[in-house]
Amino acid sequence: MIRQEITKLIEKSIKELQKRKVFLDFDIPEIKIEHPGEKAHGDYATNIALVIGKRLKQNPIEIAEKLKYKIEDAKCKIIEKVEIARPGFINFFLSPCFLARELKRILKEGNRYGSSKLGKGKTAVIDYSAPNIAKPFGIGHLRSTIIGQAIYNIYEFLGWKCIGDNHLGDWGTQFGKLIVAIKKWGDEKNLESLSVNNLEKLYVRFHQEAESNLQLEEEGRMWFKRLEEGNKEAVKIWQACVDISLREFGKIYKLLGIKIDYTFGESFYRGMLKNIINEAMRKKITIRSEGAVIIKYPEDELPPAMILKSDGATTYLTRDLATVKYRLKRWKPSLIIYEVGADQTLHFQQLFKTVELLGWKRKEKFFHVVHGLIRSEKGKFSTRRGKTVHLEEVLKEAIERAEEIIGESETGRDLSEKEKKEISEMIGIGAVKYNDLSQYHSKDIIFDWNKILNLKGNSAPYLQYTYARCQSVIKKAKLKIDPEKVKIVDLKLEEKNILGLIYEFPEVVQEAAEKFSPNLICNFIFDLAQKYNLFYDLYPIIKAEDGKLKIFRLALTTAVAQLLKNSLFLCGIKVPEKM
Repeated sequence: MIRQEITKLIEKSIKELQKRKVFLDFDIPEIKIEHPGEKAHGDYATNIALVIGKRLKQNPIEIAEKLKYKIEDAKCKIIEKVEIARPGFINFFLSPCFLARELKRILKEGNRYGSSKLGKGKTAVIDYSAPNIAKPFGIGHLRSTIIGQAIYNIYEFLGWKCIGDNHLGDWGTQFGKLIVAIKKWGDEKNLESLSVNNLEKLYVRFHQEAESNLQLEEEGRMWFKRLEEGNKEAVKIWQACVDISLREFGKIYKLLGIKIDYTFGESFYRGMLKNIINEAMRKKITIRSEGAVIIKYPEDELPPAMILKSDGATTYLTRDLATVKYRLKRWKPSLIIYEVGADQTLHFQQLFKTVELLGWKRKEKFFHVVHGLIRSEKGKFSTRRGKTVHLEEVLKEAIERAEEIIGESETGRDLSEKEKKEISEMIGIGAVKYNDLSQYHSKDIIFDWNKILNLKGNSAPYLQYTYARCQSVIKKAKLKIDPEKVKIVDLKLEEKNILGLIYEFPEVVQEAAEKFSPNLICNFIFDLAQKYNLFYDLYPIIKAEDGKLKIFRLALTTAVAQLLKNSLFLCGIKVPEKM
């Protein structure tokens, strides 16, 4: 990447100045290369002269001037000019030669532009989605599902071997309660006829009845203990709940375009739980308290955490510890990422610390990517059909609203019914996804239909429309672009602004991976789409004055379309060829 090339150029210049005794010998500090806030200050800037000046107690401007002279002397083809800015910044302006090279690279590499082999030989396990069995897929699980999938896509794009693991909530005391509810008020003899909505209603009824009948809670705990012990009746009812839920979840995943490699519920690890508890006790990181087994953290840095209840039942932490051990043994990952809500922050702090105390953690890195809540403008989320937060209904409404937009557009009149249906799904689902991914994951997000489906603002439909506009230009031109014949001619400001942005894409993807932040990619393409649409409104492309200019502008249009497609692919969003 260009940032690394500039870093090497600075390092080489410092070493040569040291060799010639212009600088004293010193270990070269970390060279930070950033994009200036304004393009007038260059494409890249570094404060290395300030760092060296402080170390050597010399004027940073003088140091910057010496480095500038040496860098310019290297006759680097990627740098057009170097400038010094007070109090000692070195600003780099990229050459038209480099910009042309990068434009050609996009055309040649296509769908792979921005990818790399940074993660070659490394494995990342990404834990995402994780809905609860016997509950409808709610709007609350949307964030984990689509942010997790985007992180998976980004890491895979950078050469990592990715393992997506859907850690289902299919175990725990709540299933004892659900078994009681099914036996008392459900159709136990015809379990397959139940839906996830039926199961949810039964679970709600259990809690309503338990308010006046305290015995029900005890029955729930008893039936979960029977389930853990393998009682046939309990297992049969529980398995029916799992099967019903998985069928429902499959519909949602298909609609969202989500593909997860493995689906292991908490129940998958129950055979490992006894060994986990024994190992924790053997390694003396636990204490006994009223019959329960508790992890006590050194110096009380975290609240104590229970791994075995006094009635012999295990906990969420016990099952998560077993999950970690399984993942470490089976996949030997360098990185384990959990995309889970902010309410689980303490749990993951306890989990990661317990893993460390058990001595399992070596070179592996563990990260909890926190997401906030989804809210409506009024605070509580709702759809036209009432106060529901069931995700399937939200997605269907998004598609319906997209259909209305297409029906009212000029282009929509020329589409077949099949095309309208396909494009409506792309726009509706894409709009919901982008509304989430374009915002920093840890913040609460506002679900505003008008903003989400806006064809002019920072939304998926706007980006999809820009992509379709590019494709329309390329199709009308009826000209295959040969990258080698693309020449950068006398650039207009708007063309320069596009060229000055597109080369940043590989950097943006890498930064999005490092910070687990797909929103950085969204920021990039929104900026790109705005710059392209301004250029499109001002200058002819197909009817450009001469052949070279026409080829260049078509190449620019093709590159913009490619970057929109690559970026939206990483976000799990499809692009329509026409719209």
